[in-house]
Amino acid sequence: MPHYGLLGEYEFSKTASDIRGTSLYGREDEKLGKIDDIIFDHSTGDIGYVVVDTGGWLKTKKFLVPASRLRPSPKHEGDYASDLTKQQVESFPAFNESDLHSEERWADYEARYRSKWETGPVMHREGTDRNITPTTQQMQGNQSSLRASGEATAPLPTGSADGAEDIKAASEPTGRIVPAGGDSVVIESSAVGIGDRWDTFQARLRERRKEAVAECHYCSAGSDILKKAG
Repeated sequence: MPHYGLLGEYEFSKTASDIRGTSLYGREDEKLGKIDDIIFDHSTGDIGYVVVDTGGWLKTKKFLVPASRLRPSPKHEGDYASDLTKQQVESFPAFNESDLHSEERWADYEARYRSKWETGPVMHREGTDRNITPTTQQMQGNQSSLRASGEATAPLPTGSADGAEDIKAASEPTGRIVPAGGDSVVIESSAVGIGDRWDTFQARLRERRKEAVAECHYCSAGSDILKKAG
């Protein structure tokens, strides 16, 4: 049975490909913190979440971001960005590393965490650092999930021409929409296309998965390796 855990202090080598230590920026290029660790599937090596250390501005100090909700920072080379604000992060349930030691507690945490992504939808227009936040009127009738699937086009809001053009571009079937929430949120188990540094790190983790989980006492992969080593 797959188990999710932290990478912790394990290091592949002293190379620049390790994403730990890179910065994460939110909406309006607001710095949210540094990537301190990752949560990955011990059976595959796929990264599910990054653990972000806020450096003190958040009461609980650390929070999670799904790997599938990250993208390269357009303004800071080698760093990452997400459509989050500090206010949204503060609404997340507190992350406790010990929850990963229990399938039941981890499933409960993920359910509570996902519900927070659903309450504050934000769409990002690919290729730019501009974000589009639907109004309450646009969200009626589950329009966010329909737009994400390409089955419907949301009504254009009144306001500036730039805002109307952004909504129109985001709703076209050929445009890729990355929702940070919605009533059908799916947090993927891995992410691709985040950049060379990320892809190299993910590839190395998959290659050295068994070595990385050798000390894990909560999954069969770690137990098997320990038995062979003994």
